[in-house]
Amino acid sequence: MSQTPADRLTQAIRDVRRDRVALVAFLTAGFPSMTKFRDDLTTVAEHADVVEIGVPFTDPMADGVTIQRSSMGALSQGVSLHWIIRELAAMPPVKVPLVLMSYFNPLLAYGLDKLAADAALVGVTGFIVPDLPLEESAVFEAELARYGVALVRMVTPVTPEERLHKLCNGAQGFVYAVTMTGTTGKSVEGTAKDLSAEVGTYLDRVRALSPVPVCAGFGIRGPAQVRLLDPHADGVIVGSALVETLERGESVAALLDSLRTGVA
Repeated sequence: MSQTPADRLTQAIRDVRRDRVALVAFLTAGFPSMTKFRDDLTTVAEHADVVEIGVPFTDPMADGVTIQRSSMGALSQGVSLHWIIRELAAMPPVKVPLVLMSYFNPLLAYGLDKLAADAALVGVTGFIVPDLPLEESAVFEAELARYGVALVRMVTPVTPEERLHKLCNGAQGFVYAVTMTGTTGKSVEGTAKDLSAEVGTYLDRVRALSPVPVCAGFGIRGPAQVRLLDPHADGVIVGSALVETLERGESVAALLDSLRTGVA
């Protein structure tokens, strides 16, 4: 039986986890420059194990000021979900799994059935949809399942135990474990003290329930945090810090390599 895109996503994280925690790197599509998107994506993919591409949206309610700003910047240039799919189709295949992070309205506007087919064709292995609750996800999940693409589920430190079981049961790709309440990018210094003392216990609980890898995200900025999370997670997700690095025109490779190795 051939490997589905969701299986490829899971396996990529498991393969890396044999030696170290996997690195999932987020960038907003078309930010800071539409014309540099292909180059930026290629560079990020060379230094990360999974790439999460953000679909810009006017009201990214789960995101902090950095990703809100990047969304507005991308939208002002004309970036759309259709443009992202076309760009992925036009460039050489990226060697690591791609995941699209989007709020639900752009997905609905594209058409869920067409989106599932088009995304699979351009190498997308999963979707993260922060504003799509489990109870309303069946239709989109069914469309993605036709092409073997994962709908990645999100959990938080305050998710009730019964709901945590439901979210982990049947999870595909990986489980996105939010490390703190609130929005993305809240960590200021990127040090271990920016994370709650209970985060390890919480992640261990999620891993015990999940049939797929668990990746920790929100506020991951520095190697010290990666070292702290390494025993408790299969992957770490870096978003705002990477978007800011791209915005400043600094070395994406240096940032991602420091997070991969856990050494500043």
